[in-house]
Amino acid sequence: MKKILLLSLAALGTAAMLGHRYKTPEPSLLSPECYVSCFNGDIREQFRQEAGTMAFAAMHETPRYYQLENPTGKNIHFTAADGSTAMGYEIKSKTKSNKWVFVIQEWWGLNDYIKRESETLFKELDHVNVIALDLYDGKVAATPDSAMKLVRAAQTDRLENIIKGAIAYAGKDARIYTIGWCFGGMWSLQASILAGKQAAGCVMYYGRPENNMEKLKNLNCDVIGFFGNQDRSPSPELVTKFESDMQAAGKKLTAHKYEANHGFANPSNPSFNKAATEDAHAKAIAFLKQHME
Repeated sequence: MKKILLLSLAALGTAAMLGHRYKTPEPSLLSPECYVSCFNGDIREQFRQEAGTMAFAAMHETPRYYQLENPTGKNIHFTAADGSTAMGYEIKSKTKSNKWVFVIQEWWGLNDYIKRESETLFKELDHVNVIALDLYDGKVAATPDSAMKLVRAAQTDRLENIIKGAIAYAGKDARIYTIGWCFGGMWSLQASILAGKQAAGCVMYYGRPENNMEKLKNLNCDVIGFFGNQDRSPSPELVTKFESDMQAAGKKLTAHKYEANHGFANPSNPSFNKAATEDAHAKAIAFLKQHME
């Protein structure tokens, strides 16, 4: 009898622990205050921490399968700043051009959807070279959990070395324009900062804003950003702070805000907003053309 009682108590204890475990809510997204105080001061590392949470993954539905038909570009290799090999998808201008558009992937990786966006930019802009950077070194995620693993593994130093290598590949006379979405939206801004005086225009879709004033002061180009008022990453509060920071740094930011959620420009996302996407795309192309004159 005593043995049965002990076994019953053990079973009840196990059930209680499991019940607590499965009732524990998933980690929430970082608060605006945490972007200043949590982890370290590097916004890129803070994003890696947040992108590794289930709360962030929940904003991204598994993308629909898409295969690019009749691509005009080609996969290339170039030397990263640390001497290693980096990769990208390049579409070269038929005539010599010093205008380079760096297309930066979402957290899924350099998939055919991003290559399609590169093809669209090449067709709509005149005499440009387009290169979609492969920040995951050939790896592509097909599900949110695999994307979490890839973004966690994407070390900041490696990403910087790839971007610096692409800048060197474009050449010292290149005028560099950057565009990206989500993970790529954040790195679009970072790439323009890294490009120094060669930076000529930055387009960022719902990417994490930089909050380091010294870095923003070193930005040498105008920025256009597209954000969702229903987004939690970045939240409207962070976007408002970004506007204030850019003004304080003496830089020009044109921010367009839509009644839309995170990932509104991606057709595979449940939050896809066709009207907002079309409006943002038209404004992005107009911005790039204006800065290419």
